[in-house]
Amino acid sequence: MRLKDTGLTAQDIKDKVNKYMIETYERFDFLADHASGMYMYDENDTPYLDFYAGIAVNAAGNCNPAVVKAVQEQAAEIMQTFNYPYTVPQALLAEKICTTIGMDKIFFQNTGTEANEAMIKMARKYGIEKFGPKKYQIVTAWDSFHGRTYGSMAATGQPYNACQIGFGPMEQGFSYAKFNDLEDFRSKVTEDTIGIMVEPVQGEGGVHPATKEFLQGLRKLCDEKGILLLLDEVQSGWGRTGAIMSYMNYGVKPDIVSMAKALGGGMPIGAICATEEVSKAFTMGSHGTTFGGHPVCCAAALAEVNEIVDKELAGNAKEVGNYFMDELRKAGIPHVKEVRGQGLFVGVEFDDAVNAVDVKHECFHRHLLITAIGSSVIRMIPPLIVSKEEADKAVAIIKESVTALC
Repeated sequence: MRLKDTGLTAQDIKDKVNKYMIETYERFDFLADHASGMYMYDENDTPYLDFYAGIAVNAAGNCNPAVVKAVQEQAAEIMQTFNYPYTVPQALLAEKICTTIGMDKIFFQNTGTEANEAMIKMARKYGIEKFGPKKYQIVTAWDSFHGRTYGSMAATGQPYNACQIGFGPMEQGFSYAKFNDLEDFRSKVTEDTIGIMVEPVQGEGGVHPATKEFLQGLRKLCDEKGILLLLDEVQSGWGRTGAIMSYMNYGVKPDIVSMAKALGGGMPIGAICATEEVSKAFTMGSHGTTFGGHPVCCAAALAEVNEIVDKELAGNAKEVGNYFMDELRKAGIPHVKEVRGQGLFVGVEFDDAVNAVDVKHECFHRHLLITAIGSSVIRMIPPLIVSKEEADKAVAIIKESVTALC
């Protein structure tokens, strides 16, 4: 629904939000009215270059025509069934995902945090049933982010973060080690540990990719200890980092991997994939979901995955991402400490003279949409269809924005 179809003004919409909605987000003064490809538009058709993609969601572009068509066609056939009957979109998507990423089994959820909850539950149930009642501990990384429900929130190694503060005691069973420090992880593994859970690229932690030595070392450590490697690819999965899944950049394979965001192309869907052996932990009634595997969301996801794979968007992410990071480094942007990332998962860290939130807002005023992580890092996660010319435009706007703040 667009504003022109309502008989209301943009201010009317903002007033309704202010009156009725519980707000936990810092809003742009911007009504997102419609979108296409690399751009979002306000009610006046003003284009905004989109370098956040719904927070790493719209991988094949905003309102990708194939995804839109799939949603429209499926919504006209059947919208919701629960998971007792078989449905065509769910079956086809399950096959496509498992065969594409080399995993055996899949369980559908609605969101990234639900996918991580399912991953934690599967790992714990596997450990308790196979090894005994104490085998449920999981080691995660400091500065990680795994979601906002209680299990995933407890797995998140950010006790200073607003996502944990004020919500009472966290769930037990988690310990934390320094990211990219294999020996610290090794020191945290005990006889009660069943798994190690990390993001291949820490997103909310400041866009820090794992080193190859670290992730390969975790795989070897898990094999040595007979425990599970759990990878959170909610944000890094489906082409973002220059490979279909980020773990493919490292030559490792997880025992369970979570995914969401880009998987649905704008529709809400999450999932975990697991090896045949570990997946046996989920038995009849041990886990469930009303909307997970929703026919419309599965149809959208199948179209999105086909777009990502068939159009080799992971390759574009690698090529343009490397170009984008190189141009950011060469641009002479004031007060930049580091440019880092993997593919089109890009962060720029500033020194104390520049506040990243201010940079975000300055970029918005120049019609570039980006996000900020704390006060020091801006994060760019554009659709994977982005061109080098659009990357150049983003670099120019970021430089103008930072310069205006100095």
